[in-house]
Amino acid sequence: MKKDIHPEYRPVVFRDTASGTLFMARSTAKTSQTIKYEDGNEYPVFDIEISSASHPFFTGKQKLVDTTGRVERFKRRYNIK
Repeated sequence: MKKDIHPEYRPVVFRDTASGTLFMARSTAKTSQTIKYEDGNEYPVFDIEISSASHPFFTGKQKLVDTTGRVERFKRRYNIK
């Protein structure tokens, strides 16, 4: 294997911005921010918008959002009554 061509593979904390939940995983994600994790050590932190902690499929709390009449537009396009 060639040296110095692979990204650094290290522990990274992923922070779900919707729920505030923290997940620790190994990753090559690049970030300049750090956070002190539950174990007392400081790790790079990568913010994500949605994860299993906030996604409606996993939480069981479904949100129905009809922005700008998408459903009506779909029904008109395919002649659904």
